[in-house]
Amino acid sequence: MTPQLIQPTGAAHTRIYAYGAARGENAIPNEDLIGPIDSSDEWIRQRTGIITRVRAQADTSAIDLAADAAAEAIERSGVPADQIDAVIVATISNPKQTPSVSAIVADRVGANPAAAYDLNAACAGFAYGVAQADALIRAGAAHYAVVIGTEKLSDIVDPTDRSISFLLGDGAGAVVVGPSETPGIGPTIWGSDGSKADAVGMNHTLTEFRDGAAPWPTLRQEGPTVFRWAVWEMVKVARQAIEAAGITPDDLAAFVPHQANMRIIDEFAKQLKLPDSVVIGRDIETTGNTSAASIPLATHRLLEEHPELSGGLALQIGFGAGLVFGAQVVVLP
Repeated sequence: MTPQLIQPTGAAHTRIYAYGAARGENAIPNEDLIGPIDSSDEWIRQRTGIITRVRAQADTSAIDLAADAAAEAIERSGVPADQIDAVIVATISNPKQTPSVSAIVADRVGANPAAAYDLNAACAGFAYGVAQADALIRAGAAHYAVVIGTEKLSDIVDPTDRSISFLLGDGAGAVVVGPSETPGIGPTIWGSDGSKADAVGMNHTLTEFRDGAAPWPTLRQEGPTVFRWAVWEMVKVARQAIEAAGITPDDLAAFVPHQANMRIIDEFAKQLKLPDSVVIGRDIETTGNTSAASIPLATHRLLEEHPELSGGLALQIGFGAGLVFGAQVVVLP
């Protein structure tokens, strides 16, 4: 007789317990960046809506930011750190190829020996991480998980580049995800379009830099291509996430898109026909575009400024390099 394996099952539902945040120590106004790109404060504000962006000090890493954000989320959640058994970090700015940011952060926050891994889905990374935490807990592979989006994009910026350099900031946002008696995380609509991978990403490889064939790799983007894709294609994904969650736009309390560009955010809201009652995350104005960290940072700020949103539904959608995207509706803690 063939032995029968035990296959675990977990909680029927999950929810986000708490958010945590850490931002770069320095506020960098537009005036500090316009010289190298031969631009103006007015040009940057009109194109992006950014007034200042936060950037970290030279000795602060994406790991440091991640640990600070995770520590706040854990403290606010009420879950003891030693009960966190999965740490998922979304980032494109780990200062080393290995070890993972997640393993170091798990140890720093007291979650050692939690399962820990990094994922690279750029600006969609946080949505991917939440999807995976939800699935791991419902499958019985984890009980409590920390999901972190962390970036120190100032390390991979060319100050003379007019396509993206003035957009980027540094920071980390984190959540604790755990079991719930009622559904707290809706189905994730995710995917990619690698055929347009050159639209936004790194301009060189590390091996080209090592061999002296290229300068230090930095981020670049084809602004018009990314704008059109974000506005028209990602609105379809947002609608799918709303429909999959079994709600309508009128049921939303908040909309928190990736903080890529204020014009994209405003057009997004217009296309979705959101009612005036929906509070929209616009953290980009003073934080900048922090890639994987932008959604949890923006949500953290919304909850600080609008505590009445607690218990309401929020649509979160990330999209970015590699034209990777992910969206889900969540119940705000």
